Amino acid sequence: MADIRLVRVDFRLIHGQVITKWFGTTRANQIIIIDDELSKDPFMASIYEMSAPPGAKVTVFSVEKAVEEWNKNQLGDGKLLVLFKNVNQIYSAWELGFPFKEIQIGGLGSAPGRKVVFGPITLNDEDAKKLKQMNDNNVRVYLHQVPEEGSAELIDVLKKNNFDI
Repeated sequence: MADIRLVRVDFRLIHGQVITKWFGTTRANQIIIIDDELSKDPFMASIYEMSAPPGAKVTVFSVEKAVEEWNKNQLGDGKLLVLFKNVNQIYSAWELGFPFKEIQIGGLGSAPGRKVVFGPITLNDEDAKKLKQMNDNNVRVYLHQVPEEGSAELIDVLKKNNFDI
């Protein structure tokens, strides 16, 4: 069974903060990207593989395949950093039975209908509703950009930003 060190939602997937901060902090040796679109694009998947730290194994799964692999062998061996591009996909994985204990929201970019809620992290009503549902069902959801800065619990962020959910 794999040792999941961190599950993070970040629209940038593998990028500077993940590589320089979280990958080292978690002492992971593998990165699992769970993204339906990227799983169908071998060229882009190879770009992310090349962006990983030296010696780090990168695997890209669709949501359905990730849940299937979890059910088959708990994603194998290793110390994993699991990345999702957006809330919809992590919610789908959770609904299909991926057993999250904690979810770190690290980067959700700006767009119409989104509110800046913690540093540069944004949420819209749909994201807030899905994350709250997971949080209400024993999944700790928190927002955290980089290890050396503070984090915030989802419920506190929702209250502070007047989400009506």
